[in-house]
Amino acid sequence: MAKRKRLAVNGGEALRESVSAKKSKAESDIKQATSSTTTETETLQIVVGSYDHVLHGLTARIECGKARFADTFLFNAHSSAVRCVAVSPASAPSPGQTQNVLLASGSTDERVNIYNLSAHPPSIKNQDMLAKVAPRPILENPKNKELGTLLHHTSTITALRFPTRSKLLTASEDSTIAVARTRDWSVLSTIKAPIAKPQGRPSGDTAPFGGTPSGVNDFAIHPSMKLMISVSKGERCMRLWNLVTGKKAGVLSFNKDMLQEVGEARHSTGEGRRVIWGNVDGADEFAVGFDRDVVVFGMDSVPKCRIMQAARTKVHQFTYITIDAESGLSLLAVTTEDGRILFFSTRTENLSPPEEIKGKTGTLSVAKLVGFVGGKAESITGRIKDILVIPSAAKKEILYLVGSSSDGKVRLWTVSTKSLASALSKGTAGEKSIGKLLGVYETQNRITCMAGYLMIPKPDGAEESEEEELPEEEDEEDEEDEEDE
Repeated sequence: MAKRKRLAVNGGEALRESVSAKKSKAESDIKQATSSTTTETETLQIVVGSYDHVLHGLTARIECGKARFADTFLFNAHSSAVRCVAVSPASAPSPGQTQNVLLASGSTDERVNIYNLSAHPPSIKNQDMLAKVAPRPILENPKNKELGTLLHHTSTITALRFPTRSKLLTASEDSTIAVARTRDWSVLSTIKAPIAKPQGRPSGDTAPFGGTPSGVNDFAIHPSMKLMISVSKGERCMRLWNLVTGKKAGVLSFNKDMLQEVGEARHSTGEGRRVIWGNVDGADEFAVGFDRDVVVFGMDSVPKCRIMQAARTKVHQFTYITIDAESGLSLLAVTTEDGRILFFSTRTENLSPPEEIKGKTGTLSVAKLVGFVGGKAESITGRIKDILVIPSAAKKEILYLVGSSSDGKVRLWTVSTKSLASALSKGTAGEKSIGKLLGVYETQNRITCMAGYLMIPKPDGAEESEEEELPEEEDEEDEEDEEDE
Protein backbone atom coordinates (compact mmCIF):
# COMPACT_ATOMS: atom_id res chain seq x y z
CA MET A 1 0.00 0.00 0.00
CA ALA A 2 2.83 2.38 0.86
CA LYS A 3 4.53 1.44 -2.36
CA ARG A 4 1.35 2.32 -4.33
CA LYS A 5 1.18 5.73 -2.60
CA ARG A 6 4.80 6.46 -3.38
CA LEU A 7 4.13 5.62 -7.05
CA ALA A 8 1.09 7.93 -7.04
CA VAL A 9 3.11 10.73 -5.52
CA ASN A 10 5.91 10.27 -8.01
CA GLY A 11 3.36 10.21 -10.85
CA GLY A 12 1.77 13.46 -9.57
CA GLU A 13 5.17 15.16 -9.46
CA ALA A 14 5.86 14.06 -13.01
CA LEU A 15 2.46 15.35 -14.07
CA ARG A 16 3.07 18.71 -12.36
CA GLU A 17 6.48 18.97 -14.01
CA SER A 18 4.89 18.27 -17.41
CA VAL A 19 2.14 20.87 -16.84
CA SER A 20 4.65 23.48 -15.66
CA ALA A 21 6.85 22.79 -18.67
CA LYS A 22 3.89 23.25 -21.03
CA LYS A 23 2.84 26.40 -19.16
CA SER A 24 6.31 27.94 -19.38
CA LYS A 25 6.46 27.08 -23.09
CA ALA A 26 3.07 28.68 -23.66
CA GLU A 27 4.15 31.80 -21.78
CA SER A 28 7.31 32.05 -23.86
CA ASP A 29 5.25 31.63 -27.03
CA ILE A 30 2.92 34.42 -25.89
CA LYS A 31 5.86 36.71 -25.07
CA GLN A 32 7.43 35.96 -28.44
CA ALA A 33 4.16 36.66 -30.25
CA THR A 34 3.66 39.84 -28.27
CA SER A 35 7.18 41.06 -28.99
CA SER A 36 6.80 40.32 -32.69
CA THR A 37 3.49 42.16 -32.75
CA THR A 38 5.04 45.10 -30.92
CA THR A 39 7.91 45.35 -33.37
CA GLU A 40 5.44 45.38 -36.25
CA THR A 41 3.40 48.20 -34.72
CA GLU A 42 3.91 51.34 -36.78
CA THR A 43 2.54 54.87 -36.63
CA LEU A 44 1.84 57.22 -39.52
CA GLN A 45 1.63 60.99 -39.18
CA ILE A 46 -0.93 62.36 -41.64
CA VAL A 47 -1.53 66.06 -42.29
CA VAL A 48 -4.51 67.28 -44.33
CA GLY A 49 -5.29 70.79 -45.54
CA SER A 50 -8.83 71.90 -46.23
CA TYR A 51 -11.14 74.57 -47.60
CA ASP A 52 -11.86 75.41 -43.96
CA HIS A 53 -8.48 77.19 -43.51
CA VAL A 54 -7.11 74.59 -41.07
CA LEU A 55 -4.29 72.06 -40.96
CA HIS A 56 -5.47 68.86 -39.29
CA GLY A 57 -2.83 66.46 -37.99
CA LEU A 58 -3.70 62.89 -37.08
CA THR A 59 -1.81 59.70 -36.35
CA ALA A 60 -2.71 56.22 -37.51
CA ARG A 61 -1.34 53.47 -35.26
CA ILE A 62 -1.30 50.18 -37.18
CA GLU A 63 -1.50 47.14 -34.96
CA CYS A 64 -2.95 43.64 -35.45
CA GLY A 65 -4.31 44.47 -38.90
CA LYS A 66 -6.26 47.54 -37.76
CA ALA A 67 -5.64 51.28 -37.67
CA ARG A 68 -6.34 53.39 -34.58
CA PHE A 69 -6.61 57.09 -35.36
CA ALA A 70 -6.03 60.02 -33.00
CA ASP A 71 -5.88 63.79 -33.43
CA THR A 72 -2.46 65.34 -32.80
CA PHE A 73 -2.93 69.01 -33.74
CA LEU A 74 -5.36 71.44 -35.36
CA PHE A 75 -3.75 74.65 -36.64
CA ASN A 76 -5.91 77.55 -37.79
CA ALA A 77 -3.26 78.09 -40.42
CA HIS A 78 -4.59 80.46 -43.06
CA SER A 79 -7.29 83.02 -43.75
CA SER A 80 -8.49 81.12 -46.82
CA ALA A 81 -8.40 77.65 -48.35
CA VAL A 82 -5.20 75.56 -48.00
CA ARG A 83 -4.00 74.59 -51.47
CA CYS A 84 -0.89 72.46 -50.82
CA VAL A 85 1.22 70.92 -48.05
CA ALA A 86 4.66 69.28 -47.95
CA VAL A 87 6.88 67.61 -45.35
CA SER A 88 10.67 67.46 -45.25
CA PRO A 89 12.90 64.48 -44.48
CA ALA A 90 13.51 63.93 -40.78
CA SER A 91 16.41 65.72 -39.14
CA ALA A 92 19.65 63.79 -38.69
CA PRO A 93 19.83 61.68 -35.51
CA SER A 94 21.86 63.19 -32.68
CA PRO A 95 22.78 61.57 -29.33
CA GLY A 96 20.38 62.57 -26.58
CA GLN A 97 18.03 64.51 -28.89
CA THR A 98 14.81 63.78 -30.71
CA GLN A 99 14.28 64.21 -34.44
CA ASN A 100 11.78 66.46 -36.14
CA VAL A 101 10.16 67.14 -39.50
CA LEU A 102 9.38 70.46 -41.18
CA LEU A 103 5.86 71.06 -42.50
CA ALA A 104 5.02 73.75 -45.08
CA SER A 105 1.52 74.80 -46.10
CA GLY A 106 0.45 77.13 -48.93
CA SER A 107 -2.85 78.91 -49.41
CA THR A 108 -4.77 81.33 -51.57
CA ASP A 109 -3.85 84.02 -49.02
CA GLU A 110 -0.35 84.16 -50.62
CA ARG A 111 1.35 82.84 -47.45
CA VAL A 112 3.62 79.87 -46.84
CA ASN A 113 3.44 78.77 -43.21
CA ILE A 114 6.23 76.70 -41.64
CA TYR A 115 5.72 74.27 -38.74
CA ASN A 116 7.88 71.95 -36.69
CA LEU A 117 6.55 68.41 -36.17
CA SER A 118 7.90 65.58 -34.06
CA ALA A 119 9.24 62.61 -35.97
CA HIS A 120 8.38 60.24 -33.10
CA PRO A 121 5.02 58.70 -32.13
CA PRO A 122 3.19 60.68 -29.41
CA SER A 123 3.03 59.36 -25.85
CA ILE A 124 -0.20 57.62 -24.87
CA LYS A 125 0.17 58.22 -21.13
CA ASN A 126 -2.14 61.25 -21.24
CA GLN A 127 -4.63 59.76 -23.67
CA ASP A 128 -7.02 58.53 -20.96
CA MET A 129 -7.12 61.96 -19.34
CA LEU A 130 -7.85 63.72 -22.62
CA ALA A 131 -10.43 61.10 -23.59
CA LYS A 132 -12.60 62.18 -20.66
CA VAL A 133 -13.07 65.68 -22.07
CA ALA A 134 -13.00 64.95 -25.83
CA PRO A 135 -15.31 62.80 -27.95
CA ARG A 136 -12.40 61.52 -30.06
CA PRO A 137 -8.90 60.25 -29.18
CA ILE A 138 -6.35 63.04 -28.79
CA LEU A 139 -2.57 62.59 -28.59
CA GLU A 140 -0.97 66.01 -28.28
CA ASN A 141 2.73 66.65 -28.67
CA PRO A 142 4.34 69.94 -27.50
CA LYS A 143 6.94 69.50 -30.27
CA ASN A 144 4.31 70.37 -32.89
CA LYS A 145 4.34 74.16 -33.21
CA GLU A 146 4.39 76.99 -35.73
CA LEU A 147 7.77 78.49 -36.71
CA GLY A 148 6.75 81.43 -38.92
CA THR A 149 5.45 82.61 -42.29
CA LEU A 150 7.12 83.28 -45.66
CA LEU A 151 5.76 86.23 -47.67
CA HIS A 152 7.82 86.18 -50.86
CA HIS A 153 4.90 85.45 -53.23
CA THR A 154 2.18 87.84 -54.38
CA SER A 155 -0.51 85.35 -55.38
CA THR A 156 -1.97 81.93 -54.57
CA ILE A 157 0.55 79.24 -53.57
CA THR A 158 0.10 76.25 -55.88
CA ALA A 159 2.89 73.74 -55.07
CA LEU A 160 5.50 73.03 -52.37
CA ARG A 161 8.45 70.62 -52.40
CA PHE A 162 11.28 69.71 -50.00
CA PRO A 163 13.91 68.16 -52.33
CA THR A 164 16.27 67.98 -49.33
CA ARG A 165 16.13 68.88 -45.68
CA SER A 166 17.88 72.19 -46.34
CA LYS A 167 15.79 73.50 -49.28
CA LEU A 168 12.12 74.38 -49.88
CA LEU A 169 10.77 75.19 -53.34
CA THR A 170 7.51 77.12 -53.61
CA ALA A 171 5.41 77.86 -56.72
CA SER A 172 2.69 80.45 -57.10
CA GLU A 173 0.16 81.93 -59.50
CA ASP A 174 2.48 84.96 -59.72
CA SER A 175 4.42 82.81 -62.25
CA THR A 176 7.47 82.33 -60.02
CA ILE A 177 9.19 79.38 -58.33
CA ALA A 178 11.27 80.39 -55.30
CA VAL A 179 14.10 78.45 -53.64
CA ALA A 180 14.27 79.06 -49.87
CA ARG A 181 16.94 77.89 -47.44
CA THR A 182 15.52 76.25 -44.32
CA ARG A 183 18.45 77.27 -42.11
CA ASP A 184 17.38 80.93 -42.03
CA TRP A 185 14.41 80.87 -44.46
CA SER A 186 16.06 83.31 -46.84
CA VAL A 187 15.13 83.15 -50.54
CA LEU A 188 18.23 82.08 -52.48
CA SER A 189 16.85 82.49 -55.98
CA THR A 190 13.63 82.97 -57.93
CA ILE A 191 12.77 81.31 -61.23
CA LYS A 192 10.39 83.39 -63.35
CA ALA A 193 8.08 81.52 -65.71
CA PRO A 194 6.71 83.46 -68.70
CA ILE A 195 3.10 84.66 -68.55
CA ALA A 196 0.95 83.04 -71.22
CA LYS A 197 -0.28 85.18 -74.11
CA PRO A 198 -4.06 85.66 -74.48
CA GLN A 199 -5.48 83.07 -76.91
CA GLY A 200 -9.24 83.38 -76.45
CA ARG A 201 -11.28 82.48 -73.39
CA PRO A 202 -11.17 78.70 -72.77
CA SER A 203 -13.91 77.04 -70.72
CA GLY A 204 -13.16 77.08 -67.02
CA ASP A 205 -11.10 80.26 -67.31
CA THR A 206 -11.10 82.14 -64.00
CA ALA A 207 -8.89 85.04 -65.04
CA PRO A 208 -10.25 88.56 -64.48
CA PHE A 209 -11.91 90.44 -67.33
CA GLY A 210 -9.28 91.70 -69.71
CA GLY A 211 -6.66 89.37 -68.25
CA THR A 212 -5.33 85.92 -69.07
CA PRO A 213 -4.79 82.79 -66.93
CA SER A 214 -1.27 82.77 -65.50
CA GLY A 215 0.76 81.06 -62.82
CA VAL A 216 2.64 77.81 -62.24
CA ASN A 217 0.33 74.83 -61.73
CA ASP A 218 2.95 72.34 -60.57
CA PHE A 219 6.62 71.40 -60.85
CA ALA A 220 8.70 68.25 -60.40
CA ILE A 221 12.38 67.99 -59.45
CA HIS A 222 14.54 65.24 -60.94
CA PRO A 223 16.25 63.01 -58.32
CA SER A 224 19.63 64.38 -59.44
CA MET A 225 18.49 67.84 -58.22
CA LYS A 226 19.78 69.35 -61.48
CA LEU A 227 16.64 69.39 -63.65
CA MET A 228 13.07 70.55 -63.06
CA ILE A 229 9.87 70.45 -65.12
CA SER A 230 7.04 72.94 -64.67
CA VAL A 231 3.54 73.29 -66.13
CA SER A 232 1.61 76.56 -66.08
CA LYS A 233 -1.87 77.95 -66.62
CA GLY A 234 -2.88 78.92 -70.13
CA GLU A 235 0.13 77.14 -71.68
CA ARG A 236 -0.14 74.05 -73.84
CA CYS A 237 3.43 73.12 -73.07
CA MET A 238 5.84 72.24 -70.29
CA ARG A 239 9.09 73.95 -69.43
CA LEU A 240 12.45 72.44 -68.47
CA TRP A 241 14.73 74.29 -66.05
CA ASN A 242 18.40 73.89 -65.21
CA LEU A 243 18.52 74.09 -61.41
CA VAL A 244 22.31 74.56 -61.41
CA THR A 245 22.05 77.84 -63.31
CA GLY A 246 18.38 78.64 -62.59
CA LYS A 247 17.73 79.25 -66.29
CA LYS A 248 15.36 77.78 -68.85
CA ALA A 249 16.61 74.60 -70.49
CA GLY A 250 13.85 74.07 -73.05
CA VAL A 251 10.15 74.14 -73.91
CA LEU A 252 8.10 71.15 -75.08
CA SER A 253 4.75 71.96 -76.67
CA PHE A 254 1.83 69.52 -76.56
CA ASN A 255 0.74 68.70 -80.10
CA LYS A 256 -2.89 68.95 -81.13
CA ASP A 257 -3.39 65.20 -81.74
CA MET A 258 -2.10 64.28 -78.30
CA LEU A 259 -4.37 66.83 -76.59
CA GLN A 260 -7.36 65.48 -78.51
CA GLU A 261 -6.59 61.93 -77.39
CA VAL A 262 -6.45 62.89 -73.72
CA GLY A 263 -9.80 64.69 -73.89
CA GLU A 264 -8.57 68.27 -74.23
CA ALA A 265 -10.90 69.71 -76.87
CA ARG A 266 -10.28 72.90 -78.81
CA HIS A 267 -12.08 75.03 -76.23
CA SER A 268 -10.32 73.47 -73.24
CA THR A 269 -7.26 74.94 -71.62
CA GLY A 270 -4.94 72.13 -72.76
CA GLU A 271 -2.63 72.91 -69.85
CA GLY A 272 -0.76 70.41 -67.74
CA ARG A 273 -2.14 70.37 -64.21
CA ARG A 274 0.37 68.10 -62.45
CA VAL A 275 3.76 66.59 -63.21
CA ILE A 276 5.88 63.94 -61.47
CA TRP A 277 9.11 62.02 -62.07
CA GLY A 278 9.37 58.23 -62.00
CA ASN A 279 11.69 55.36 -62.83
CA VAL A 280 10.54 52.25 -64.71
CA ASP A 281 12.84 49.39 -65.75
CA GLY A 282 15.88 51.44 -64.73
CA ALA A 283 15.01 54.36 -67.01
CA ASP A 284 13.71 57.76 -65.90
CA GLU A 285 10.37 59.00 -67.15
CA PHE A 286 7.86 61.65 -66.16
CA ALA A 287 4.08 61.89 -66.22
CA VAL A 288 1.99 64.98 -66.98
CA GLY A 289 -1.59 65.07 -65.75
CA PHE A 290 -4.46 66.70 -67.59
CA ASP A 291 -8.08 67.08 -66.59
CA ARG A 292 -9.14 63.53 -67.53
CA ASP A 293 -5.96 61.69 -68.46
CA VAL A 294 -2.23 61.32 -67.80
CA VAL A 295 0.50 61.16 -70.46
CA VAL A 296 3.86 59.50 -69.75
CA PHE A 297 7.01 60.81 -71.46
CA GLY A 298 10.45 59.27 -71.81
CA MET A 299 13.68 61.14 -71.13
CA ASP A 300 13.72 62.05 -74.83
CA SER A 301 10.51 64.03 -74.17
CA VAL A 302 8.60 61.82 -76.61
CA PRO A 303 5.12 60.68 -75.45
CA LYS A 304 5.31 57.05 -74.37
CA CYS A 305 1.70 56.24 -73.49
CA ARG A 306 -1.46 57.54 -71.88
CA ILE A 307 -3.08 56.07 -68.78
CA MET A 308 -6.86 56.25 -68.77
CA GLN A 309 -8.76 53.94 -71.11
CA ALA A 310 -11.96 54.60 -73.07
CA ALA A 311 -14.12 55.06 -69.93
CA ARG A 312 -12.47 58.24 -68.66
CA THR A 313 -13.04 59.92 -65.35
CA LYS A 314 -11.54 63.07 -63.89
CA VAL A 315 -8.00 62.61 -62.56
CA HIS A 316 -7.10 64.31 -59.28
CA GLN A 317 -3.67 63.02 -58.22
CA PHE A 318 -1.07 60.43 -59.23
CA THR A 319 2.27 59.10 -57.99
CA TYR A 320 4.78 56.36 -58.79
CA ILE A 321 4.98 53.29 -56.53
CA THR A 322 8.17 51.21 -56.39
CA ILE A 323 7.32 47.49 -56.33
CA ASP A 324 10.81 46.04 -56.69
CA ALA A 325 13.78 48.41 -56.72
CA GLU A 326 16.26 45.74 -57.90
CA SER A 327 14.29 44.83 -61.03
CA GLY A 328 13.07 48.42 -61.58
CA LEU A 329 9.40 47.42 -61.33
CA SER A 330 7.20 50.45 -60.65
CA LEU A 331 3.53 51.27 -61.10
CA LEU A 332 1.64 54.53 -61.45
CA ALA A 333 -1.16 55.05 -58.91
CA VAL A 334 -3.96 57.41 -60.03
CA THR A 335 -6.89 58.75 -57.98
CA THR A 336 -10.20 59.30 -59.73
CA GLU A 337 -13.58 60.98 -59.42
CA ASP A 338 -15.40 57.66 -58.84
CA GLY A 339 -13.63 56.81 -55.56
CA ARG A 340 -10.92 54.47 -56.83
CA ILE A 341 -7.14 54.40 -56.77
CA LEU A 342 -5.99 52.71 -59.98
CA PHE A 343 -2.62 51.03 -60.55
CA PHE A 344 -1.11 51.14 -64.05
CA SER A 345 2.00 49.61 -65.58
CA THR A 346 3.86 51.85 -68.04
CA ARG A 347 6.45 49.23 -69.00
CA THR A 348 6.89 48.98 -72.77
CA GLU A 349 5.96 45.29 -72.78
CA ASN A 350 2.65 46.05 -71.01
CA LEU A 351 1.44 48.77 -73.39
CA SER A 352 -1.60 48.21 -75.62
CA PRO A 353 -2.00 49.55 -79.17
CA PRO A 354 -3.61 52.99 -79.57
CA GLU A 355 -7.40 53.07 -79.30
CA GLU A 356 -9.81 54.38 -81.87
CA ILE A 357 -11.27 57.77 -80.90
CA LYS A 358 -14.18 59.24 -82.90
CA GLY A 359 -13.49 56.97 -85.86
CA LYS A 360 -9.79 57.85 -85.89
CA THR A 361 -6.93 55.69 -84.63
CA GLY A 362 -4.91 57.42 -81.95
CA THR A 363 -1.16 57.80 -81.75
CA LEU A 364 -0.58 57.03 -78.05
CA SER A 365 -0.27 53.52 -76.63
CA VAL A 366 -2.35 52.73 -73.55
CA ALA A 367 -0.89 51.63 -70.21
CA LYS A 368 -2.05 48.39 -68.62
CA LEU A 369 -4.49 48.53 -65.71
CA VAL A 370 -3.16 46.18 -63.01
CA GLY A 371 -5.68 46.61 -60.19
CA PHE A 372 -7.37 49.09 -57.90
CA VAL A 373 -8.57 49.81 -54.36
CA GLY A 374 -11.74 51.57 -53.26
CA GLY A 375 -14.74 52.10 -55.49
CA LYS A 376 -18.29 50.81 -55.13
CA ALA A 377 -17.10 47.52 -53.59
CA GLU A 378 -16.02 49.49 -50.51
CA SER A 379 -18.96 51.93 -50.71
CA ILE A 380 -16.74 54.76 -51.95
CA THR A 381 -18.40 56.83 -54.64
CA GLY A 382 -16.98 60.32 -54.08
CA ARG A 383 -13.75 61.69 -55.45
CA ILE A 384 -10.39 60.84 -53.88
CA LYS A 385 -8.65 64.19 -53.78
CA ASP A 386 -5.12 63.19 -52.79
CA ILE A 387 -3.01 60.10 -52.25
CA LEU A 388 -0.07 59.18 -50.04
CA VAL A 389 2.10 56.05 -50.37
CA ILE A 390 4.41 55.14 -47.45
CA PRO A 391 6.52 51.93 -47.42
CA SER A 392 6.41 49.91 -44.20
CA ALA A 393 9.63 49.66 -42.19
CA ALA A 394 8.60 46.42 -40.44
CA LYS A 395 7.58 44.52 -43.59
CA LYS A 396 9.32 45.42 -46.82
CA GLU A 397 6.57 43.91 -48.98
CA ILE A 398 3.83 46.11 -47.44
CA LEU A 399 2.83 49.59 -48.60
CA TYR A 400 0.55 51.92 -46.66
CA LEU A 401 -1.83 53.68 -49.01
CA VAL A 402 -3.68 56.74 -47.68
CA GLY A 403 -6.50 58.34 -49.65
CA SER A 404 -8.29 61.54 -48.67
CA SER A 405 -11.68 62.61 -50.02
CA SER A 406 -13.43 65.95 -50.33
CA ASP A 407 -16.12 64.68 -47.94
CA GLY A 408 -13.56 64.79 -45.11
CA LYS A 409 -12.77 61.08 -44.86
CA VAL A 410 -9.24 59.65 -44.67
CA ARG A 411 -8.92 55.97 -45.60
CA LEU A 412 -5.93 53.75 -44.94
CA TRP A 413 -5.19 50.59 -46.92
CA THR A 414 -2.33 48.09 -46.92
CA VAL A 415 -1.21 46.85 -50.31
CA SER A 416 1.23 44.00 -50.82
CA THR A 417 3.90 44.49 -53.47
CA LYS A 418 3.72 40.73 -54.09
CA SER A 419 0.01 40.94 -54.92
CA LEU A 420 0.65 43.84 -57.30
CA ALA A 421 3.47 41.93 -59.02
CA SER A 422 1.27 38.83 -59.22
CA ALA A 423 -1.63 40.76 -60.74
CA LEU A 424 0.73 42.26 -63.30
CA SER A 425 2.12 38.89 -64.34
CA LYS A 426 -1.29 37.18 -64.48
CA GLY A 427 -2.82 39.87 -66.67
CA THR A 428 -6.10 40.25 -64.78
CA ALA A 429 -6.72 43.58 -66.55
CA GLY A 430 -7.54 45.32 -63.31
CA GLU A 431 -10.63 43.26 -62.59
CA LYS A 432 -9.72 42.58 -58.97
CA SER A 433 -9.51 44.89 -55.99
CA ILE A 434 -6.04 44.77 -54.43
CA GLY A 435 -5.43 45.78 -50.85
CA LYS A 436 -7.03 45.68 -47.41
CA LEU A 437 -8.85 48.59 -45.80
CA LEU A 438 -7.51 49.13 -42.26
CA GLY A 439 -9.68 52.02 -41.18
CA VAL A 440 -11.60 55.20 -42.02
CA TYR A 441 -11.35 58.49 -40.15
CA GLU A 442 -13.75 61.43 -40.40
CA THR A 443 -11.86 64.73 -40.16
CA GLN A 444 -15.03 66.86 -40.49
CA ASN A 445 -13.17 69.14 -42.91
CA ARG A 446 -13.39 69.49 -46.70
CA ILE A 447 -9.97 68.12 -47.61
CA THR A 448 -7.94 69.68 -50.43
CA CYS A 449 -4.43 68.25 -49.98
CA MET A 450 -2.44 65.83 -47.85
CA ALA A 451 1.10 64.94 -46.71
CA GLY A 452 2.57 62.49 -44.22
CA TYR A 453 5.41 60.24 -43.14
CA LEU A 454 6.22 57.10 -41.16
CA MET A 455 7.11 58.05 -37.58
CA ILE A 456 10.44 56.94 -36.12
CA PRO A 457 10.59 55.13 -32.74
CA LYS A 458 11.91 57.47 -30.09
CA PRO A 459 15.45 56.47 -29.02
CA ASP A 460 16.04 55.58 -25.39
CA GLY A 461 17.18 58.48 -23.25
CA ALA A 462 16.37 61.09 -25.89
CA GLU A 463 15.20 64.44 -24.58
CA GLU A 464 13.02 67.00 -26.32
CA SER A 465 15.14 69.83 -27.70
CA GLU A 466 13.59 73.22 -28.33
CA GLU A 467 16.03 74.17 -31.06
CA GLU A 468 17.60 72.03 -33.71
CA GLU A 469 21.15 72.29 -34.97
CA LEU A 470 21.58 71.54 -38.65
CA PRO A 471 24.25 68.98 -39.54
CA GLU A 472 27.54 70.30 -40.84
CA GLU A 473 27.04 68.59 -44.20
CA GLU A 474 23.91 70.65 -44.82
CA ASP A 475 25.75 73.86 -43.94
CA GLU A 476 28.48 72.94 -46.41
CA GLU A 477 25.82 72.28 -49.03
CA ASP A 478 24.35 75.73 -48.46
CA GLU A 479 27.78 77.37 -48.85
CA GLU A 480 28.23 75.58 -52.17
CA ASP A 481 24.84 76.87 -53.36
CA GLU A 482 25.84 80.44 -52.43
CA GLU A 483 29.04 80.07 -54.45
CA ASP A 484 27.03 78.83 -57.45
CA GLU A 485 24.93 81.97 -57.31
